[in-house]
Amino acid sequence: MAPRCWRWWHWSAWPRIRPPPAGSTPSSHLRFSTQEQTPQVCVVGSGPAGFYTAQHLLKHHARAHVDIYEKQLVPFGLVRFGVAPDHPEVKNVINTFTQTARSDRCAFHGNVVVGRDVTVPELREAYHAVVLSYGAEDHQTLEIPGEELPGVFSARAFVGWYNGLPENQELAPDLSCDTAVVLGQGNVALDVARILLTPPEHLEKTDITETSLRALRQSRVKMVWIVGRRGPLQVAFTIKELREMIQLPGTRPILDPADFLGLQDRIQEVPRPRKRLTELLLRTAREKPGQEEAARQALASRAWGLRFFRSPQKVLPSPDGRRAAGIRLAVTRLEGVGETARAVPTGDTEDLPCGLVLSSVGYKSRPIDPSVPFDLKLGVIPNMEGRVVDVPGLYCSGWVKRGPTGVIGTTMTDSFLTSQMVLQDLEAGRLPPGPRPGYAAIEALLRSRGVRPVSFSDWEKLDAEEVSRGQGVGKPREKLLDPQEMLRLLGR
Repeated sequence: MAPRCWRWWHWSAWPRIRPPPAGSTPSSHLRFSTQEQTPQVCVVGSGPAGFYTAQHLLKHHARAHVDIYEKQLVPFGLVRFGVAPDHPEVKNVINTFTQTARSDRCAFHGNVVVGRDVTVPELREAYHAVVLSYGAEDHQTLEIPGEELPGVFSARAFVGWYNGLPENQELAPDLSCDTAVVLGQGNVALDVARILLTPPEHLEKTDITETSLRALRQSRVKMVWIVGRRGPLQVAFTIKELREMIQLPGTRPILDPADFLGLQDRIQEVPRPRKRLTELLLRTAREKPGQEEAARQALASRAWGLRFFRSPQKVLPSPDGRRAAGIRLAVTRLEGVGETARAVPTGDTEDLPCGLVLSSVGYKSRPIDPSVPFDLKLGVIPNMEGRVVDVPGLYCSGWVKRGPTGVIGTTMTDSFLTSQMVLQDLEAGRLPPGPRPGYAAIEALLRSRGVRPVSFSDWEKLDAEEVSRGQGVGKPREKLLDPQEMLRLLGR
C-alpha cells in the first residue's frame, strides 16, 4: 500500500494524550531523577515526527533542552519535500514548528548526518535520551524485470524532483511520451498523476521548482493510468484527493463500470469514509455527467484512469532496449473481502504501452546505525510504545516507529506518545543520572571531523532568500536546490 501523502487535519480529530493519574506529579512539573537538573534530549530528524516530539517534550517538562539533528541543510522534512506544491494549506504546520525551533530550550543542527558524521552511541553518551524520528527516506522496489530501464522512477524521487529535494535534482524525467503509468493507488500516486496533468499555469504561483515547472510546460503526457493490484474497495487514497482529480481542469476521468459491478450492495457495511469514497467512484464510473460537466469533459485534452486488478509483472523495453516503452500487467482477482482481501494472479496478462513508469508502492525506512536494532522485513525500529527494544534511553517516533502510514495528525499523536514515554522514564529515574554535556560534546566532535552544522537562524536567512526570489516571479518562494549555493549564501 502506498503511503498517504502528508495531510493536516484539525487537532480535535485525534485523541489527546491521557493526563497523568490522580495524585501523580503533573508532567509540566516533572523533576529529572528528583533533582533540579536539565534533561538533555536529542531528536534525530526535523520532519513532523521530530518537531512534534520536541514540541511535546518542551511543553511538558519545564527544564528539558532538545537538540534536533537533520541531515539536510534545511528543516521540516516531508512538509517541505513531500507535500504537493498545490496544497499550500498543508504546509501551514511549519509555523508551529518554527515556534518550537525558536524556543531558547531548543536548537536545530542541520547538515549533520547521524550514522556518518556522528554515531548514535556518541549521541547516547552526550544526552540523557535520544529519539530517532528520521522517517522513511527510501522506497519499496518493484522487483520486476526492466525496473532499471530509463523512464522508470520511484514516485518518491519524482516528488522530490518537483519539490526541490537536492538529491533528486538530477532526475530529469523524459516527459515527451503521451502515456504515463503510476503503479499504486494511494495519495502519493494521485499527487504525481495530478502534477503531471495539471495545466502548468495553475502551478506557476506555487513553490514548485522552476526546473520542474519548465519540464512540465514542455510535457507531452496526455494520459495517466493509475494502477492497483486490488479493487475499488481497497484503494488507499482519500476522498479529497479523488475529488481533486475528478475536478482537475482540462482533464476527464476514465473508469470502467465493469470494475464496480455489485459494489453498491457491498458498501453498506463498510465504514463511512470508505463508503463515501466508493460512492464517489461509483457515480463517476456509472452516471452520465450533467450538461456543464459533459461540456467540460468534451473540451478536455488530457485524461486519467484507474485500472484495478492489475499487478506489474515486467517493464517492457523499447525496440532498441534503451528505455521503457510499456508495462506488462498480471490480471488479478481477490481472495477474501474488504481491507484484507489479497490479490492473486489469474494467469492472464495485458500489455500497456507507456513511456514513463512511476512506482508508488510504498516508502521504506533504512537502518541508521549498526548499534540500533532494525527490522528489515517491516522496515521499522523494534519498539514498545516508542521505547527501542533492549536499548534503554533510546526511543523512536513517526514512520521509523510504526511504518510509512497515516497523515500528519497520525504522526502528531504518535510523537506525543513517544514523548510521554521519555517523560515517564525521566520521572521514574530510568535514565542516566547526573548531568550530560549535550550539544557541547557533539559540537566538539563535529568540529574535529570538519562538519559545520547549520543553525535555525541560518535557515531563516535561507528562507528569506527563497521568499525574496519567489516574490520576483509571483511565487511564495523559489526553493534553493544546491547545498553548495546555500552554504555560500551563509558565508561558508
